[in-house]
Amino acid sequence: MTDDQTVRIALAGGGAFGAKHAAALKRIKGVEVAAVVSSSLESGRKFAAEQGIDRAYADLDEVLAMDDIDAVVLATPTPMHAAQTLACLEAGKHVQTEIPLAASLADAEACLEAQRRTGLVAMVGHTRRFNPSHQWVRRQVQAGDFSIQQMDVQTYFFRRTNRNALGEPRSWTDHLLWHHAAHTVDLFAYQTGSPIVRANAMQGPIHPELGIAMDMSIQLRAENGALCTLSLSFNNDGPLGTFFRYIGDTGTYLARYDDLFTGKDQPIDVSGVDISLDGIELQDREFVAAIREGREPDSSIAQVMPCYRTLADLETQLDAVAGG
Repeated sequence: MTDDQTVRIALAGGGAFGAKHAAALKRIKGVEVAAVVSSSLESGRKFAAEQGIDRAYADLDEVLAMDDIDAVVLATPTPMHAAQTLACLEAGKHVQTEIPLAASLADAEACLEAQRRTGLVAMVGHTRRFNPSHQWVRRQVQAGDFSIQQMDVQTYFFRRTNRNALGEPRSWTDHLLWHHAAHTVDLFAYQTGSPIVRANAMQGPIHPELGIAMDMSIQLRAENGALCTLSLSFNNDGPLGTFFRYIGDTGTYLARYDDLFTGKDQPIDVSGVDISLDGIELQDREFVAAIREGREPDSSIAQVMPCYRTLADLETQLDAVAGG
C-alpha cells in the first residue's frame, strides 16, 4: 500500500474503547473509519451517528466480505476476540485486537498461526507499550541511563457488580488474569528487555455470582534478575486505575495514567516523547504505519505471545491450588 492511499478501517465495538479508537483514528491522516459493527443495528447506527461514521452493521461477517475494507479494529467483548481475530485474518483483513488477544493460550496460539500463514498485520492493543510515560522510561533503559530493579504495580477497580467502564450492565465477565494482568506481564518483559523466567500467583475467594477471583497477587522475575510485584483487585473502592512504580539503579519513577513523576513526586514532562499523549492514538498510528509499510508492528501477536504463555502458566498454578 502506498503512502497516498487511504486506509479504510472498520471498527467493531460501540462501547467505551470503541469511542476512544474512533476519536484516535480520526486524527490520523489518510485513514477513514468506513464502517462500525455493533451488537445490534440500532446501537450501531447510534454509535455511527455520534462518531460521524457513514455505515453501521450488526454482523462482522458482512463487513469482512466488503472489498472496500482494508483493516479492522476489534474493541469487542473479550470472549469474542480470538474468534473475530481469526475471522478477520481468514477474510484477508489486517486486524488490531484490543487487549487481551484471547482468554486461553490455545486460542492465542491459533491467532498466531493464522497471522503467520496469511502474512497480514495483526496487532494487539497492549497500550502500555505506547503510553508516553512508559516510553520515556524505556528510552532511559535503552540509553543505559536506568536499569529496572523492580516494578511495583497496582491495578485497582471497583466491580462487585458486572458493569463496564461506563457503568452499564455487561453481558460478559471481565477477568483480572487474562485481561488486566496481561498489561503488566507484557510491559515488564518489554521494559526490562528480558524474558520472564519465573511467575507465581495467588488469588482470593471466587465471587459467588460473578464466578471470578476479585483479588489477585502476582510475582514475576525476569532473566536479568529484575522483579515485578503486581496487585490486582475488583474490590477496591478508589482510587481506581493502574499505578506503576519503577525502582531502578539511578532513580525511581511513578507512572499514573499518562503522567510521570520522580520518586520525590516531581513531574516529568513527557509531552515531547511522541506525536500525541494519547496511548490509544499512538497504537492506532503504529497499526496504520505497519499496514502502509508492510512490516511487523510493535505489539504484534508474535511479540506479545510470551505474555499469554506466562498467563497460562499462572492459570495452571491457580487451578492446581483451587483443585487441591
